[in-house]
Amino acid sequence: MARIVVIDDSKLIRNLLRHILEKAGHEVDTWEDVSAQEVSERVGTSDPDLVITDYSMPGCNGLTVAKMARKAKPGLPVVVVTATHDPAVEEALNRQEVACILHKPIQGEELLKAVRQGLQHSAIKE
Repeated sequence: MARIVVIDDSKLIRNLLRHILEKAGHEVDTWEDVSAQEVSERVGTSDPDLVITDYSMPGCNGLTVAKMARKAKPGLPVVVVTATHDPAVEEALNRQEVACILHKPIQGEELLKAVRQGLQHSAIKE
């Protein structure tokens, strides 16, 4: 299965997403409190197949995570999870070509569908 990085400032959400993803057979690494530079460096060294990130985090939001992750690994699918229903935010994320935007609260099957779509989209580009 896929190597997935989950970035969220909430330990509860990181653990929930890890549980859902590992139960589906994925290898999961969780990160918190990362800077833009750290995202780029850590993506470069860990070489994930997909990144799932919260949008609203202190210091480095989901838009920045998407930009820096794809800078380190072009074509890397990024799924953004958000409680925000702001069209301007969604437009900015779509311009970054995120694989999917999920709105909280998310369901396990919804998350796994977004992961499958992101991974398929990535495979098509290769």
